Amino acid sequence: MKEELPAPGVGAGRSLQLTVEEIPYPAYMVNHSFELAWYNEGARERFLGQFESLPPNSEARNVFLMLLQASIGKPVAYRTEMLRLHLALAKDRLSKATILGACRGLKSGDVALLDGLYGEVEAIPGKAIVEAPIELRSGADGPELWHVYAVFFREGILFVYVPGGPAGPTLLEFLARRDVVIRNLLRRRLPVLTPLAVLVADLQNSVKICSELPPEEYFELINEIWSTMGPLFRKYYGTHGKHVGDGMVYYFFPQPDSNYIFNALACSHEIRVAMKRISKDWQLRKNWFNELYLNTGLHEGQEWLGTFQSATAIEFAVLGDTINHAGRLSDFARYGAVWATKACLSKLSPEERARVDFGITRRGDGDREQFVPSSYAQLGSLVDLASEKYEKLREIGQLPITEVRAVRAPEA
Repeated sequence: MKEELPAPGVGAGRSLQLTVEEIPYPAYMVNHSFELAWYNEGARERFLGQFESLPPNSEARNVFLMLLQASIGKPVAYRTEMLRLHLALAKDRLSKATILGACRGLKSGDVALLDGLYGEVEAIPGKAIVEAPIELRSGADGPELWHVYAVFFREGILFVYVPGGPAGPTLLEFLARRDVVIRNLLRRRLPVLTPLAVLVADLQNSVKICSELPPEEYFELINEIWSTMGPLFRKYYGTHGKHVGDGMVYYFFPQPDSNYIFNALACSHEIRVAMKRISKDWQLRKNWFNELYLNTGLHEGQEWLGTFQSATAIEFAVLGDTINHAGRLSDFARYGAVWATKACLSKLSPEERARVDFGITRRGDGDREQFVPSSYAQLGSLVDLASEKYEKLREIGQLPITEVRAVRAPEA
């Protein structure tokens, strides 16, 4: 016997107190790669497959994969309606090749169903809230009418399934309070094992600069750096992470329409250019000779992503060596240089790698320096790790790295 769901209008007048956990209907959230990020029990039981626990890898949380696996044995019409809605919402963001590539391992019939439906559906453009009525026939009983509400956020899409008629005012008022809803969802976001690139950037000689400026001007400088860099990180889909001190940590996750590692490299180039402008402005303003540098380290890997929460804030956090190694590379970098691991460059396509100028400066006879393009070196061969000065770098002494000097944007 199916669980009885409350009537759509139930609980009117409680919207200000409602939370996502109290939504009385099946609901789940996907990121913009259409991977499951949050769900409630109603969604698990009715649509997502009654799994005991989510798979740890982000790729295995693909919602098309989960919907197809959960609907095995149900009528084709049921599976078609579920997929049609999600494909229409995804079509503006994900190519057919991206969706089919994320569903590797499906039976040929399921692949053909996805392939055919993608060509049939019209894309539903993203807006604040999309309402879509659907009929689902899961067995011998008559069709069930659901009103599906898709709520769009920068972080993903929330789906809420209301049985029967449209949602009542309680739910609609709650969903309209987008800032409250997304904070609720981020607090409940499930940890996930995901590929990512990490960028760590630190202000060189920040203690010296702080000592030379009045407190209000030092804070003004730091705020100017943050306000200048923020739009650049957003341009390349960077997610702010936790950092101690004046520096920055940003995470770059897989995107449906771009390479997340190239995004991190391109972003590092733009923040270096922006930092040169800030440095010049402050030299003119203060009439000093100080150069302001952001020293940047980049590394990639697969790590657990979760959130740390306080009463007033939510911070994304990554566990593992990827962020530690990026931080050590930032410590190693000097004078605004960008250093990246060989692993980062190796995961670019040949076309993407051709747009990156990188290499190693080698010393020859008589301390003559020669830049060798498209090359790498173990960090330990570039500094004397026996020196106490480089003690923190010993753990990555054998890591192959390279200096990134420029990144050219793709041709329009």
